[in-house]
Amino acid sequence: MQDELRYQIALTQISQIGDVIAKKLLTCFGTASAIFSAGKRELACIEDVGSSRAQAIKSFNDFTKADKEIAFIEKYNIQPVFYTDPKYPQRLQQCYDSPVMLYFKGTANLNASRIVNVVGTRAPGEYGKQMCARLVAALAPYNVTVVSGMAYGIDIIAHRTAVENNMPTLGVMAHGLDRIYPAMHKSTAMQMINNGGLITEFISETNPDKQNFPRRNRIVAGMADVTIVIESGTKGGSLITADIANSYNRDVMALPGRVGDPNAAGCNELIKANKAMLITSASDILDVMGWAPLVKPLPNPQKAFFVELSAEEQRILSLFAGQEEKHIDEICRQIPLPGSQVNSLVMQMEMQHILKSLPGRKYQLV
Repeated sequence: MQDELRYQIALTQISQIGDVIAKKLLTCFGTASAIFSAGKRELACIEDVGSSRAQAIKSFNDFTKADKEIAFIEKYNIQPVFYTDPKYPQRLQQCYDSPVMLYFKGTANLNASRIVNVVGTRAPGEYGKQMCARLVAALAPYNVTVVSGMAYGIDIIAHRTAVENNMPTLGVMAHGLDRIYPAMHKSTAMQMINNGGLITEFISETNPDKQNFPRRNRIVAGMADVTIVIESGTKGGSLITADIANSYNRDVMALPGRVGDPNAAGCNELIKANKAMLITSASDILDVMGWAPLVKPLPNPQKAFFVELSAEEQRILSLFAGQEEKHIDEICRQIPLPGSQVNSLVMQMEMQHILKSLPGRKYQLV
């Protein structure tokens, strides 16, 4: 197994062998080690390989980086996920240019039943910040995994909102897992590892260079069922991600904004060009995807009685884990409804003996 991993990593280090060619070779030979064992003539006969690439494979003999990476992933409990591994993200696997190797640290199911990616500008306005948090929080009762790119702005808001709502969230990196970029997002990244994780195609000691970000964006787009763009100018990574998602025949949705607002120009153009569906609330996502609410299993004997709850009550219920206490103000902040309506719902759930009130306007599961 260790030898096979060594060849898998080495395959990604041959400059003339990209992901598309590597997958053609895997289709013919089955394993990375078999590719390295094949004769030059055998290799050259494969479509688009030819003599030059065959020679590059046969002459490759520097396994230093592969050996170093194996030591790194063993030391830091990182999971290598090769293209033929059953754990490899199946949605991404369907994309012609998907990476042959991924490196993953975390607990998330890379093939979760519902995955969205949320992208947008690095410098959102207050409207964009609020809408991003509201949309992500509203998806909490629906067992959704949130993917984004760990960047400033919309990306990190999406990740942090997911963490706050106990939603799995995956950060796709444009560098190796020996660092966090931006560095100020390290504390969020550490929280994500416990419920979600960090994933990249790059080996350790790879810098977050400019050319790596479009490569990262294709993973963000390819891993998800739907791409959600929240505030974007007419240029930038979020529009690249939307274009890639469209090329993969995945759904794209965009939040509209005011005419003349630079942060809304990209989203408005996507909608105008029929490259994205208009989104104004989480219900738009749920309707397009056909997702019904799912109540998380609770370590509580009363959970069997929760099946008749409304969607709004289920959202409130999803905020509680075990005997955790929640202040009413915190509940109001995390539920995208008017405060008076949230208060009314909480009182109703108290009357139904689902929640109990505590001193200081706090609530807890019965």
